[in-house]
Amino acid sequence: MSVDLPLGDGTVSVSLPECEVTVCRPPGGEPVDVRAAAKAAVADPHGPRLARRVDPDDTVGIVVTDVTRATPDDVLLDVLLDELRSAGVVREQVTVILGLGLHRPMSDDEIERALGEHADLAVNHDPDATVEVGTVEGTPIEINETLAKVDTVLATGMVEPHQYAGFSGGAKTVVIGAGGESQIGYSHGPALLGREGVRLGRVDDNPFREFLDEAGDLVGVEYSLNVTHGPSGILGAAAGDPRAVVRDLADTARDALATPVEDGYDAVVAGVGAPKDANLYQTTRAATYVALGAHNPLRDGGRIVIPAALPEGAGDGTGEQRFYEWLSTAESADALYEAMREGYDPGAQRAFVVARVLRDHDVFVTNSEHPEVVEECLMHARESVAEAVEPGSEVLVVPDALDTLLV
Repeated sequence: MSVDLPLGDGTVSVSLPECEVTVCRPPGGEPVDVRAAAKAAVADPHGPRLARRVDPDDTVGIVVTDVTRATPDDVLLDVLLDELRSAGVVREQVTVILGLGLHRPMSDDEIERALGEHADLAVNHDPDATVEVGTVEGTPIEINETLAKVDTVLATGMVEPHQYAGFSGGAKTVVIGAGGESQIGYSHGPALLGREGVRLGRVDDNPFREFLDEAGDLVGVEYSLNVTHGPSGILGAAAGDPRAVVRDLADTARDALATPVEDGYDAVVAGVGAPKDANLYQTTRAATYVALGAHNPLRDGGRIVIPAALPEGAGDGTGEQRFYEWLSTAESADALYEAMREGYDPGAQRAFVVARVLRDHDVFVTNSEHPEVVEECLMHARESVAEAVEPGSEVLVVPDALDTLLV
């Protein structure tokens, strides 16, 4: 039996004839027309319609996602601008902020592809150009200086499984995407990430999500238009109050993505694909989703195998480079984990959670353009999945690891 797994914008066929293979696919769900779903969500939001929340002379800042999330921001932005126009807010009163967090800036071509005819409204977020607007849990909340000056703050976003927030979306697009190192450092630091309830797929009683929502209130994120997706495409849209939007779409996502699995596998082969397999920083989400999710299906010492293109190597942004520096200079996973428990700069948190995985499981990255980067980062590079899986293994194949909740 062969299985096609995502690799960059294409696929790679994987065959493990000497292994016992189980393929795990989520239920899926029915895809929707994005524009129609977004329009329906804006017409029937959680809370008042956007047109009732703004005045004709308001300036508006809309934070959208960056290249690491496959959000249909061109469509969502178009729908939001139509709604604003109905309230008398014209296009010239709107600024679009690309929510990079500590990721690299988007190129002009990437912005054009992401936003289409609205690309001229967009500017890359600069985490060094922020202003403090208050504190949450004693942490200064810093926000993009342009965004801090507008009358109304809106956000797009993708509600998908997230290692810390349970599900992404809502206020996160603004608080992290258009935030400064202060809240990114605190929210992604060992003190908060180590608290009970910070877990993949969990929204309620999740301290990470609660911090984001409180910071969102402080920043003034009063309205979001989000979508969620599964293997078949976009599954739904919701608009209005950010907390309600996340919970609404998280329910939709769980129904489509939650999949029961058994224990004791020797290996899990986890598919990623574009845009997440552009660099090692994003690709390692597959390993942490498998091993640190609601249910780890691996036996003690089992391995995780991820085919990934890695055209950007470790990644070019500040966070990606900090991730690479920690992993590439560490003597071992145990030493890395203990050192990072004492603290680290914002963006390096992915190295911390990867260290947690590597203490118990070897991670193999196959088919990549930069095997040397993989080897430098306490992981193993192989040319193919077959070379990374020992003959006779019991193998769980998860073709869409970032859109599958193992339970």
